[in-house]
Amino acid sequence: MKATIWHNPACGTSRKTLTILEETPGVEVEVVEYLKTPYTAGKLRQLFADANLTAREALRLRGTDAEERGLQDAGEDAIIAAMVANPAYVNRPFVETDKGVRYCRPQDLVREIL
Repeated sequence: MKATIWHNPACGTSRKTLTILEETPGVEVEVVEYLKTPYTAGKLRQLFADANLTAREALRLRGTDAEERGLQDAGEDAIIAAMVANPAYVNRPFVETDKGVRYCRPQDLVREIL
């Protein structure tokens, strides 16, 4: 099974999720450090739809200026455009496998798609 994680190595939850993936037999892990390789709008829309989330629900407020910029009250298109321009606005980690997509907070949610 292939699993792709959109990862931030500075995030403890992201590191723990990656560890679960790496320790699961039969899982081939692709790591996308999204701060270095930003999302496209299309990919964000697909991840959010597959995870059954809105962009607002995936918006990272802590440690960003998203709240000051009023993004929590913005529409989906504006939030996604801000996330593409500044991927730090996307909460993490997201993991995608053939079984689906999960926003892995807490990290054990990744087991649902393994």
